[in-house]
Amino acid sequence: MSQAVRTLVRGLQPENIANEVVTLDDANSSYIKASPMVIHALGKGSGPWCYNEALYPWLVTHLPNYDRIIVHGLWQYPGYALYKAVKKIGTSAPDYFVMPHGMLDPYFQKASGRRLKALRNVIYWKFIERKIVNGAAGLMFTCQEEQRLARIPFSPYRPQKELVVGMGVDQPPLKSLEMMELFYTCYPELRSNKYLLFLSRIHEKKGVDMLVECYGEIIRQMLEINPHVEVPRLIIAGPGLETAYGRQILRQVDASPALKSYVLFPGMLSGDMKWAAYYGAEAFVLPSHQENFGIAVVEALACGKPVLISNQVNIYKEIAQSKAAVVADDSPRGTFKLLKYWTTLPASAKETMQRNARLAYERHFAVEPAMEQTIKLLKLKDTKYGPVTA
Repeated sequence: MSQAVRTLVRGLQPENIANEVVTLDDANSSYIKASPMVIHALGKGSGPWCYNEALYPWLVTHLPNYDRIIVHGLWQYPGYALYKAVKKIGTSAPDYFVMPHGMLDPYFQKASGRRLKALRNVIYWKFIERKIVNGAAGLMFTCQEEQRLARIPFSPYRPQKELVVGMGVDQPPLKSLEMMELFYTCYPELRSNKYLLFLSRIHEKKGVDMLVECYGEIIRQMLEINPHVEVPRLIIAGPGLETAYGRQILRQVDASPALKSYVLFPGMLSGDMKWAAYYGAEAFVLPSHQENFGIAVVEALACGKPVLISNQVNIYKEIAQSKAAVVADDSPRGTFKLLKYWTTLPASAKETMQRNARLAYERHFAVEPAMEQTIKLLKLKDTKYGPVTA
């Protein structure tokens, strides 16, 4: 979500639309001081609700200075504070919009490990969140599928407008010999071996257990047919190995000698190491049970990499229409189909999908078209100050 805010601010600058951000972070934090954005950091919020007594009076004082307000996310105090401030200010308050970032997805009300949170959300919706959502000038969605899913879990759901603005993702740095050499120096076995890349949090929602299980079966079948076949490695990169779920994944791999030889856990990758991992991969894989947008998916497309994804990644339709994705159910059977399809695909077809991947990024997910849509739907062309982001 913070990356979406940064992209929005940068993307609107060329249009001379100024943005300021109010956040519940420590003003002395190094990332606040180093940021080129205008950030009003009011200090950490307390508890899971992120209550901060300074936020409401700040909003009452400063909101009339802005033309539009965008609230990112739901279920916490900032949205409630904004709603109260708008009511207090009255007719001189600017229009506010809410960008849920997938937080109205029915998955979060159905997932077995979230029953108490789901009940909390029902109660919170009844007394607070529905007023914020239905009172907004509009809800901003990253894609059509997010818009559709948001209508399901709560009632009454009557937003004044539903706006599909998209979400732009910045261009990756160009592939360079230096970044690739850095990556291959750390992981020399990948220099001469093809690999599939998973790059995300190692979390139950992402379907990593299914991925490992199905990848093991693919290895077994490939080697059974031809003991000398080139098997693509599987790179599982991201934070979370120290969690209970992460340790489960490690045990799953350790229990199989074949998997231990073919699966690599480099941890969290950033900067040139991350981009080199994308550029060096054959394809990106994410069999997630729920993914509102999937910035990592789009980053892979921007690097010209086909994506093997579940139909619970909300942008799957746009990518599939561009013929840059293999899509299946978020189940063991579906995940196996993803891997089986890719490993049996002719090289010429893979090359075509690589070209389509970059075209899909440029058409659907580059910053410029998303910003054009945002400016149009929020009617920002005639504003003076632009939005403040909460």
